[in-house]
Amino acid sequence: MSNSPLIVYTKLSPNCTKPRNHAIDTISIHCMAGNLSVEACLGLPRFQNYDPVNGVSCNYAIDSKGRIGLCVDEANMSWCTSSKTNDHRAVTIEVANNGGAPDWPVSDEAYKALIALVADICKRNKIKRLLWKGDKSLIGQVDKQNMTVHRWFANKACPGNYLYNRHTDIANQVNKLIEEVEPVAKDNTPDSYAKPAVDWALQNKILLGDDTGNLKLHEPVTRQDVLVFIKRTYDLMKRDILHHCRGL
Repeated sequence: MSNSPLIVYTKLSPNCTKPRNHAIDTISIHCMAGNLSVEACLGLPRFQNYDPVNGVSCNYAIDSKGRIGLCVDEANMSWCTSSKTNDHRAVTIEVANNGGAPDWPVSDEAYKALIALVADICKRNKIKRLLWKGDKSLIGQVDKQNMTVHRWFANKACPGNYLYNRHTDIANQVNKLIEEVEPVAKDNTPDSYAKPAVDWALQNKILLGDDTGNLKLHEPVTRQDVLVFIKRTYDLMKRDILHHCRGL
């Protein structure tokens, strides 16, 4: 199980359970209730001092500049939502606040980073869609709702009204990113030893590539591919022979 490539800072907390006992299928967004950098947040004593009773942690933290920090590897369960059952299946994310109670707003940079991070988590963990109905009774029914909030498990305002009221928007924006088809890099640069042959094959239309122009030079070929290449080469030779005979 991998972590997000979007992280810029790592300070792992000892307050976690290794490994988590459930596949990741849920996202839990939290508020820091403060405007801390990822370094300051993840360096807090309650994160860094091991305490099996009162210790806390999260998987990721996002500061107001949109910087993302790693606190607990995704393979492990963070101690974050006051629910072991939820924490075992959820990736938990603390987001810095650039304002106070009761809304606990976040910066535009933090919000954009949150969308990008959640989309990345969903893609890597095969979560096809992010679902939110704001219904506590649907906890654990991830085919109907796979976002949870701390206030459902404890007497807390977390994640604050600003983020809570934007869970539908978060889900919608994340789903757009999940659904985007990432462009496939074209494999069109031959190794040096093969370049003359590739150039010749392109010039004579023996090698055509797919509809996007991808030659797939380093991919294996099927028997059908080989036969197509042979047929094109044969047709080329036949044309050359006929052209030569007509010139005699």
